Amino acid sequence: MSQNIYQRLGLKRVINACGKMTILGVSAVSPEVMQATAEAAGSFVEIDKLVDRTGQLVSTHTGAEDSYITSCASAGIAIAVAAVITRGEPDRVALMPDSSGMANEVLMLRGHNIDYGAPITSAIRLGGGRVVEVGQSNLAARWQLEKAISERTAALLFVKSHHSVQKGMLTLADFVEVAKAHQLPLIVDAAAEEDLRLYVSQGADLVIYSGAKAFNAPTSGFITGKREWIECCKAQHHGIARAMKIGKENMVGLVKALELYAEGADSMTPDALATTVDAISALHGFSAEIEQDEAGRAIWRVQVRVHPDVLGIDARQVEALLRTGDVAIYTRRYFLHQGVFSIDPRTLDQSELAMIVERLAQISAEQENCHAKH
Repeated sequence: MSQNIYQRLGLKRVINACGKMTILGVSAVSPEVMQATAEAAGSFVEIDKLVDRTGQLVSTHTGAEDSYITSCASAGIAIAVAAVITRGEPDRVALMPDSSGMANEVLMLRGHNIDYGAPITSAIRLGGGRVVEVGQSNLAARWQLEKAISERTAALLFVKSHHSVQKGMLTLADFVEVAKAHQLPLIVDAAAEEDLRLYVSQGADLVIYSGAKAFNAPTSGFITGKREWIECCKAQHHGIARAMKIGKENMVGLVKALELYAEGADSMTPDALATTVDAISALHGFSAEIEQDEAGRAIWRVQVRVHPDVLGIDARQVEALLRTGDVAIYTRRYFLHQGVFSIDPRTLDQSELAMIVERLAQISAEQENCHAKH
């Protein structure tokens, strides 16, 4: 088997079965997107005009008034927060992230105060925001959100993520109604979401996406929403966004990736995963079933349960064996403490799925032989 470029650099081959994760390079970009990226990298362009034009093109997919491409979703959060605090005023833009004396409070649910590899609060503070948590970790009421609003409030932030607490939280509709009633902008962090139109259509003012996650673009993100607020985002180019700028090639790559996404891509259905489930369940010490994404997205995965009383080792040990082998196999490991890990097929081809089953079979056989010797 030929080596990929990272193996030629002396690094392990990686099989990514944990999804669109930053720690593994997020996505594998298609040849069509890479061609557009390479072509853009080889020419000069008026960057301000490119920023405006690519924003228009992104908006054809989101249904928003305008959009602004960023270096990533985290940058999008920081820039959106700076936009609502500075409102695009040049003197304020130049001061960020020092927002002393300005209305700088960003209201969010405590159950939405997540870490996606870095605390979301870090991105908010980079934009000059001061986080005000609403409710408790497992329960929030609308009156708590309304009571938290004051003259210091700059915006409301709603986080749509599988990392967020899913029960007991206020809905997006609650946030939209409260924001409108108090004439405050509403920012939605939808970094890994796949529905490009939902949050704009439901009334959010600024919606942040990752380009590299659901849409298989080069490293990028974008903010889409109301034109007045997108203009305030663009103004941050003369402030904090300068340190977060994205190259011309990745702007063009994102636009091409969104074009391909709009054409539709084959998704792995539960039926298509049945063979993998059966193969794993037939192994000594393992069982498997199909699970849907915890945030309700139309994403299906294979959940693998380890039976330590049969296998002789637990889920944590199996996951470590997968990850530290000659080929590093990364699975979703959020629930190892419950004895399970999951295989996300979106980043896999059939040969890689087969390799994962083969490696699990090898682990199973090794443990069974070990027990037989004892």
